[in-house]
Amino acid sequence: MTDTAGTPPDDPDTAAGNRPSWLRWAAVGSSLVVLVAGGCGWWLYRQLDANITTDDRAVAELKRYERDRPAPVPRGGKNVLLIGSDTRAGEGNEEYGQDQGTQRSDTAILLHLSARRHGVTAVSVPRDLMVRIPDCRTGGGQRAEARLAPFNTAFQIGGTACTVRTLEKLTGIRVDHHMVIDFQGFKDMVDAVGGVRVCVRRPIDDPDAHLKLAAGPQTLDGEQALGYVRARKSLGGGSDTERMNRQQEFLGALVTKVQSNGVLLNPTRLYPVLDAATKSLTTDPGLDSLKDLYDLARRLRSVPTEKVQFLTVPRKPHHADPNRDELVQPAADRLFRRLRADAPVLVVPDGERNGATTPPPDREPTAGTSPSPGMTPDGRGSPSPAPTYTGTNAAASACP
Repeated sequence: MTDTAGTPPDDPDTAAGNRPSWLRWAAVGSSLVVLVAGGCGWWLYRQLDANITTDDRAVAELKRYERDRPAPVPRGGKNVLLIGSDTRAGEGNEEYGQDQGTQRSDTAILLHLSARRHGVTAVSVPRDLMVRIPDCRTGGGQRAEARLAPFNTAFQIGGTACTVRTLEKLTGIRVDHHMVIDFQGFKDMVDAVGGVRVCVRRPIDDPDAHLKLAAGPQTLDGEQALGYVRARKSLGGGSDTERMNRQQEFLGALVTKVQSNGVLLNPTRLYPVLDAATKSLTTDPGLDSLKDLYDLARRLRSVPTEKVQFLTVPRKPHHADPNRDELVQPAADRLFRRLRADAPVLVVPDGERNGATTPPPDREPTAGTSPSPGMTPDGRGSPSPAPTYTGTNAAASACP
């Protein structure tokens, strides 16, 4: 006989008002799944966090010169210096040459994040640009005298701190954070996103760069991508100009790929990207945690790809050595003033630059002020169009 609910009255799971046993086991099982998932998530977070190397030495050295450093960008703007190290030390890097115990900045890009919605401007600094390198402390603790030398020599002399000080003295722009990435880390990041699509304008066969590609659209894996952004002897007649253009176009394509939902919204694809990125990075303490990097990535992701701009600091062959570079003035100083004031900069392809009008020179910003869009950097005077520079943006970097 059953009760009105159709359940035998002597069922121990209901006689005392208890849930059926299968519900209890389901609840226990669900709790275990949540605990395991939470535990794994925490373990993965700790693992990624521990991958990042903190550059305390550079920060300590920069503090010694705090009084001489430029003022920060107004109203929350940020400047991040990205350095690609050509070190041969470390796993996976030895195939690019013998480790000589020194390293230079194979690539240097100043990433300016506007606080006033002008977007992101990435400025490449030529490795062969002749600059005044200040006296810097070497890795052995000695003091190297100031000298005139190619920009990438600063990294060899005194590492990141010397590079930051050299750039700040050159531009008057405060570097808020820095990141250093090596060869292997770059390759792993490209592989983790499933390769990056680029347009190869003509066939490439460069044994030194470990690169052989046919002309046309190509999806490059990590090894190919490294050769593509580093190739110099077989492309552009040995000049650094075309190489920096390729680096900018590639980074634009990489930004587009990482911003795609196929990476950011897919945990199975996102974790390898984060793992590769964190393992390869050496950063200042302000960016040495997964949360810090996530906040930076989220800020970058909120910027439309057409507002992620890439250009090279205006330069020309050096007057005393055509194999070196020097700044083109007043264009370079105008660019530096705009970035210091967090004012807009217009970047257009080379074909459009010739038809652009040259705006009047900017005036030096007044301390503590920020210009309105379209105004001169000191926030006063008549509206002034943003200066125009040759370059590209992330939206235009992909193949048609």
